Amino acid sequence: MSDEAGPSTIRSEAPERPLPSTPFYSIEYPGYVKPESVPLAVSNLGGPSRLETAFKRTAAKDEALLELNLRPGNPFAHPIPGDIVSTNNILLKVVRRKHKHPDGECIGEFTAEAVGIIPKTARFRSMADYQFQPDMNDPLAQLRLAMDRMDVDAIRQYSIPEEKEDYVVSTSVHPPELDPTLAEQSEQTSGSRSNLRLFPPPLFSRQNVPQNYNFKANPASIVTSLINEETGEERKRLINKGRWKGHGPATITFSDPNVPECPPPTVETLRAQTNSELLNRILEFMNERPVWTRAALYNQFSPAELREIHNSKVIMPLAGYMFSDGPWRDAMIRFKYDPRKEIDARRYQRIYFRNANHPVARASVVARRQEGRSAASYINRSIEQEESFEADRRKSHIFDGNTLTKETAAFQLCDIHDPMLKEMIEDNENLREVCDERDGWYSAQALERIKIVLRHKFFSLLQGYVATEEECEALLEQDAVGKSQTTRSKRLKYGKHNMAKGALRPEDAAAARLQATLDRNAKTILANRREMYGSRSSQTADSSR
Repeated sequence: MSDEAGPSTIRSEAPERPLPSTPFYSIEYPGYVKPESVPLAVSNLGGPSRLETAFKRTAAKDEALLELNLRPGNPFAHPIPGDIVSTNNILLKVVRRKHKHPDGECIGEFTAEAVGIIPKTARFRSMADYQFQPDMNDPLAQLRLAMDRMDVDAIRQYSIPEEKEDYVVSTSVHPPELDPTLAEQSEQTSGSRSNLRLFPPPLFSRQNVPQNYNFKANPASIVTSLINEETGEERKRLINKGRWKGHGPATITFSDPNVPECPPPTVETLRAQTNSELLNRILEFMNERPVWTRAALYNQFSPAELREIHNSKVIMPLAGYMFSDGPWRDAMIRFKYDPRKEIDARRYQRIYFRNANHPVARASVVARRQEGRSAASYINRSIEQEESFEADRRKSHIFDGNTLTKETAAFQLCDIHDPMLKEMIEDNENLREVCDERDGWYSAQALERIKIVLRHKFFSLLQGYVATEEECEALLEQDAVGKSQTTRSKRLKYGKHNMAKGALRPEDAAAARLQATLDRNAKTILANRREMYGSRSSQTADSSR
């Protein structure tokens, strides 16, 4: 073995240099900037104050947006949007020193020094929007400029000009803003141009990132021929066969006479693509119980099976249909089963009311991850905790009067296991002979009593205690027997309301409005008579004096 080391074994360590902590902010300006034009570039970005606000550490999301106005002062020019992104760059100061060699050759020496770090950078990677320049001599354009200048006199002097209907003018008349080269090209193409005086919207295109299409057509698009039935003209269109198509259950209204007997044809053609095992299980559940809420049906499956049902988009439409209004609104119903003709279907009616304290907006992703349902929380759970959590999820559609499973009240009557409510639900008295759009098979009084007890028990659980039967009986006694329905001040439109939520029928609402008008007119006439008699009595007293 030789003692001499080769050149490949020589190691040299890079010298360590201190990294200054002075922060700098960088702007990737999409243009040439000379030292003397820096103030103009800063002005196009909104000025120093706008840049300072955007680069602040505590800047909100909307404040961290920059707009580059390449035509400042023109309100119709669309700016280029920019974003503030986090970076880990280092600002280097490079100095070049020139040394003249004795033989006359000039040699340059470069030195680099780290000046600071760049934690944030402003980038303009989005595409510029389409631009349209209207005629600035137009009165409407002058009004827009006057509003920017806050010129009150010019704004007050504005008047709508007379419509001349010169929507098409000759190309010999060019707007002063049009480039002469473009004007020559337009003359060659046509002898007239549009003069509609259309002003540009705030935004033309919503696409700010270019699509990488490589100048190739979509391979999923095919040419399809369409024939106009009136004229017989054949036209060709490109149709994307690979686009995603959403499918939903067949939906009818309460007033529709017939119910669907099978899935829609567009859904039936996709039956072979679904998981037959899951579909058969759902059909078995539908045979055992003809009406299910989505929550109750989903609770019969494991999380993995439920995820596949959600991703399929076709399994549920193959299992049943839905009502868009009425007592069984938004519930999955077995094909050929009409709950309006079966009095036993009253057990499947839905009762729901709002919880004003429950936030309607969906929590953010960060908030949902912090609720303990992330992957780490599942790992840290024991087997007993996991089984308990899954058991609670399976019962979220059931109300027993003692346990609160969710913060929104939407239950089917058959899923209410509270003894007091169950006795009221199974009571065969106060039932209708014909199904009603608002109350279903129950009378208005019977369904209202069920709602009173359920509402009190549910909100009592939200407050942290279990309501007693004595409290519920006291509420029922306070409720007036045969209480008349209160009219709503909001105008009801036929077909645009849901009677199951308490809305009046169109004829009842019209009668209530008519009665209110008659009462109001009667009060007005009575007040006018009192004023007339009062004035006559005062005149009689004056004459007697």
